[in-house]
Amino acid sequence: MKQRLPVQGAQGDLLRLVATGGAESRADLARLSGLAASSVSLRVEELIEAGLLVEEGSGTSRGGRRPRRLCLSPTAGVLAVADLGAHHARLGLLDLSGAPLVVEEVPCEIAEGPEATLDLLSDAFDRLLAERVPPSVPLRGVGTGVPGPVDPATLRVVTPSRMPGWNDFPVADHLRARYDLPVLVENDANLMAAGEARSWPGCDNLMVLKVGTGIGCGVIVNGRLHRGRGAAGDISHVRVSSDSSVICACGHPDCLEAYASGAALSAALADAGVEVQHTSGIVDLVNDAVPEATSMVRNAGRRIGEVLTVLVNFFNPDVVVVGGSLSAAEPLITSIRAAVYERCLPLATRDLEIAPARAGRDAALLGAGSLLLDAAVAS
Repeated sequence: MKQRLPVQGAQGDLLRLVATGGAESRADLARLSGLAASSVSLRVEELIEAGLLVEEGSGTSRGGRRPRRLCLSPTAGVLAVADLGAHHARLGLLDLSGAPLVVEEVPCEIAEGPEATLDLLSDAFDRLLAERVPPSVPLRGVGTGVPGPVDPATLRVVTPSRMPGWNDFPVADHLRARYDLPVLVENDANLMAAGEARSWPGCDNLMVLKVGTGIGCGVIVNGRLHRGRGAAGDISHVRVSSDSSVICACGHPDCLEAYASGAALSAALADAGVEVQHTSGIVDLVNDAVPEATSMVRNAGRRIGEVLTVLVNFFNPDVVVVGGSLSAAEPLITSIRAAVYERCLPLATRDLEIAPARAGRDAALLGAGSLLLDAAVAS
């Protein structure tokens, strides 16, 4: 069953506060929203009547009688989200709080083009919904991350490096034609940043790197994802200094991605006579102390760190988070740290943390759920 959220204006704000754990009582909602208690009660009753919230048990007392606790109804709905990679897709069904109900990974070749890829995702969503979700629980929205730039105004992919046939494809329109629901289309590194931000309480300004087949970066400013006009955080095509010259997939010479991405390292290892099928294979070689792989990963980390030096001085984040499949290679993060701490201003690095991602493999799905809930309550 597909159904848009029956919320309007302030109702959506109140629902979001409960769904994200920001409020658990009517008193909390009144305090956080600034609405009068009577207005909050009226809207909460409407949300309960719509089957979105339930009121049960006892919440936390702030003095006096313990309030009744508000929480999402088990039948409030689910969100279907995906994180598209070059060779696989990670799929999730989430409740409206963003908690994963089921996660599954399926093979998926993004080079087969947008129609085939998006239809594969949609078929997989429909199967998971039929198998794992009761018919009484509606689907409320659909979202996907893609490994390329996304125009936030049109939700189209714009000049991606490794996605033949995807340029200017109307991804959102293709999904809406099937689901007629709120749709989210976002760069995968941005989704990872939105999901990872939840794991760093007290840190409002983050740079979140995704180092896998390609290189991406999401930026969180004052607790919110910063998209700019769609290219914010795209460090993959920053030019790096090199004694030789390598043409990047974008057509320009000496981009960071042409030297430090998983795809670039795989190609360099192949030239050295060491074959790897996927980025995870590079990590295995590093863990097995294969010198060619270890040296290449260390050099990749140094190059990434040199690019980050400029950005850390400029943005001065609380944390630089390193995720993606290649981040499991310990020399990568060590080399990034060394370059940044050596070259940045002392004030920029005094309290800076450079650390592995905390949210795990589902970070992009968690980020998609958070952003898709915003889209669903705003539509």
